[in-house]
Amino acid sequence: MPWLSKTETTVFCLSMEHKITALTLQKRNPQRVNVYLDGEFAFGLARIVAAYLGVDQVLDDEKIRQLRNDDQYEVAYQRAIKFIDYRPRSESEVRKNLHDHVISDEIIERVVDRLKQLNLINDARFAQIWIENRNTFRPRSRRALNAELRQRGIDAQTIDESLEDLDEDTLAYQAAQKQRRKYESLERELFQQKMIQFLGRRGFSYDISRLTTDKLWDEISSDESSENGEE
Repeated sequence: MPWLSKTETTVFCLSMEHKITALTLQKRNPQRVNVYLDGEFAFGLARIVAAYLGVDQVLDDEKIRQLRNDDQYEVAYQRAIKFIDYRPRSESEVRKNLHDHVISDEIIERVVDRLKQLNLINDARFAQIWIENRNTFRPRSRRALNAELRQRGIDAQTIDESLEDLDEDTLAYQAAQKQRRKYESLERELFQQKMIQFLGRRGFSYDISRLTTDKLWDEISSDESSENGEE
């Protein structure tokens, strides 16, 4: 029958109508219901999809196809909810995750539309959270942030709007401060070399990296002078 999945091999007579003879909760997943038609197991449905079914109810093939489609949608939606519950996700990441789990394009569109309506996925908010997280834990340049957001499917306009208030010098200084303790005991030349290389890996230009390194070294020297009682 066209409404059976590949793993459901029960053969039904070619009738246009089928009677529900039993509805039971699945032992391994009580959020799903086993549906028996004409005395035989037919398929499983999410409880929310099976909520209005009852024993002795008659289903035609079109209704069965609708139920199966609604179940696929509910499974995909719950998968997406679990995916974004781990951390914020971009729309592109949600689409890719569902596609990787062999969800049809039609179902993906329905799921994404619902998540957007509920504001559970919002690329502008995602970009802002991503930037704030990076600036707090692993500061990097506007160029590096731009590349990371593009990799996550954020469109150019949203990226530009998210980055427009960021100052490259400030970002470089924040990044260098994170690394200061690791390098501050080195001699000036080696300190400069390692710090410039570090900032370069974070996406900053040589000029900004050099200016930031010089500024930080002056601060370190000033702090040491103060500790030694020098004026």
